Amino acid sequence: MAHIGRRGLLAGAAGVLATTAAAAPAGERRAGRGPGRGPGGGRAPAPELRGMWIASVENVDWPSETGLPAREQRAELTGLLDTAVQRRLNAVFLQVRPTADALWPSTKEPWSQWLTGVQGRDPGWDPLGTAVAEAHARGLELHAWFNPYRVANHTDPQRLVAAHPARRNPSWAVPYGGKLYYNPGLPEVRAFVQEAMLDAVSRYPLDGVHWDDYFYPYPVAGEEFDDDEAYERYGASFASRADWRRHNTDTLVKEMSDRLKTARPAARFGVSPFAVWRNSDRDPLGSQTRAGVQTYDDLYADTRKWVREGWIDSIVPQAYWQIGHPSADYAAIVEWWARTVRGTGVSLYVGEALYRCDADSSTPAWRDPAELSRHLTLAARYAEVRGHVYFSAKQVAADPNGAMARVVADHYPATAAPR
Repeated sequence: MAHIGRRGLLAGAAGVLATTAAAAPAGERRAGRGPGRGPGGGRAPAPELRGMWIASVENVDWPSETGLPAREQRAELTGLLDTAVQRRLNAVFLQVRPTADALWPSTKEPWSQWLTGVQGRDPGWDPLGTAVAEAHARGLELHAWFNPYRVANHTDPQRLVAAHPARRNPSWAVPYGGKLYYNPGLPEVRAFVQEAMLDAVSRYPLDGVHWDDYFYPYPVAGEEFDDDEAYERYGASFASRADWRRHNTDTLVKEMSDRLKTARPAARFGVSPFAVWRNSDRDPLGSQTRAGVQTYDDLYADTRKWVREGWIDSIVPQAYWQIGHPSADYAAIVEWWARTVRGTGVSLYVGEALYRCDADSSTPAWRDPAELSRHLTLAARYAEVRGHVYFSAKQVAADPNGAMARVVADHYPATAAPR
């Protein structure tokens, strides 16, 4: 995700975050989709979602390190689920496909290296299957968090396990910014990544399928994403390469939406984008932001279109700035997204930067334990805001400056009904 927690820790590419930071310091029922269900698929969701992300890439949240025995990995995972219950949350978003790999016995891709330290090595248990069962036993929703195109946090295909699809199909992969990505411009790639994700969807009673903000990679100064051959082959009918790239991302979202309705109708489809669609100088809807990244122009992800077309059930913009930020004010971002989802039937959940809440933060607002609680108070002005999701699980548990405890005390009464 686009910040020091997700952009930095999850991807190791702090450059774009630095640009953004300098300028500005990641459901509901819809036509064609069955009603949203709670754990086990048996009841409609409560009005408010309270979630947390559990990141597995680079062992950000879980497992705490690679190579732990299966019983320790399981204990850590169930401990995080217990933390969610203790914090009066009702949903977890578990990263199960961080780098074109799997935290379940996939038929398409290798076991994740973040479990054992060796890509392709069987950890001796089924983390996703266990997570679904244990979450539902606790009354929690389990949303499987997938990254569609990221292959590796390095650029050497020979470091991938021999049977890895990116090694068997070398033309699929593009090195960029020190990482390896699948090429979104290839129809066969789009079909494959859907199959890889649907392998998990077909196996487990997931409450949701969740994508983060990585479509085309965040731009790296001085580098171009090399999709020349694919553009020459498939992009001739488009006015620009940017339009073609957005079409590629749109196609992935629409196709996955349609296939998910067939494969598991009760599972809700959500995306957690970088929160800025377009800045004020390009946004016809009157955005007030001046962030360093725009999803429409830089990531080729027309998130507003997906909402308006009803291709997704929920949107979880990563509103990772404080109230009053001069270039990306939390208040302005929430108001923009509330207007955007209004009347669409798409649920708006706000991504919250719990990872920023720290007594040693260089930003006074994030040193204040009440900042995040003020976010929820502000968001409650908009009926379109149906909940909040916190990055990330490690901070939900540790709560360095007490911000999470303050949110629970102020907004999550013990008598609230579970989802």
